[in-house]
Amino acid sequence: MLPFKSVRYQGTRPGIRLIVLGAVHGNETCGTRAIERTMRELDSGLWRVAAGRLTLVPVANPMAYAHHRRAGDRNLNRKLAPTERPSEFEDHVANWLCPLLAEHDVLLDLHSFQSPGTPFVLVGPEDNDGTLQPFKQAAREEALAARLGVHRAVDGWLETYAAGVERRRAHAAQQPGSPLDADPRYGIGTTEYMRSVGGCALTLECGQHDDPAAPQVGYRAIRQALAHLKLCDAPDPEPATPLEGLRLAEVVDRLDEGDRFARPWTSFDPVRCGETVATRHDGTALAAPFDGYVVFPNPEAQPGNEWFYYARSNPRLTR
Repeated sequence: MLPFKSVRYQGTRPGIRLIVLGAVHGNETCGTRAIERTMRELDSGLWRVAAGRLTLVPVANPMAYAHHRRAGDRNLNRKLAPTERPSEFEDHVANWLCPLLAEHDVLLDLHSFQSPGTPFVLVGPEDNDGTLQPFKQAAREEALAARLGVHRAVDGWLETYAAGVERRRAHAAQQPGSPLDADPRYGIGTTEYMRSVGGCALTLECGQHDDPAAPQVGYRAIRQALAHLKLCDAPDPEPATPLEGLRLAEVVDRLDEGDRFARPWTSFDPVRCGETVATRHDGTALAAPFDGYVVFPNPEAQPGNEWFYYARSNPRLTR
């Protein structure tokens, strides 16, 4: 069993408890590099945590990280919850990580993506009393999101997954033995779990996996989050202007190795309603359902996993 590691820095004044994660997906190493730089600077005394608590997790999924792949036995950022009977490596991670998240007020989870694109931040839902993801800290998340140093914010993750699960169930009923996971908890990752235990949380997508600039994006976000949350003695960063707001609206799964994109898409490429985005192995064209954007196109996606998303403009987050 590979060991888990977290490092805690405690300020002398009371304050917010912030946790920062890297390598939830093992091939997304920009967060690890950003956290390691932060630790070196704190340990050398270059700057300090003056208030509250900062917990750094350079590698959340050590098995996936050791193999430089997205997952160990499964995707840690799906169906994240403690379990009494761990069977897969990610179950053991969850049993360690979920209680650790619950000790904190704010989560910053650092990721990267497969295809080229610009960095952006994923934000939770608006305040609501619904059953899917009740929440009361939207203003707090939005304020932090605007200060991480990126100029695009996206919401709608869990709602999109819930709708995707319903489509998966319908597909599974028609195609016995389908590889698609129709568990309604499938969309629960680190940020969704954090909100479920009373915290607020952001996922920062720092750029393409191998972009040499991505670690700097993550490092800057850590420093600016600490300043905004008053964990260090630095002025509150100015909010990003402009800030483009988008909302995820639909997830499309890859069903077969023969499914192909119509062209090499980049995250946030615009599409027109009716434009062919991809083609199924049987020749069925997948057309954009509205004027919007392609997000997270992954030509390496395995059958049974999410392939790409559609998003549309979102006035809520636009500044």
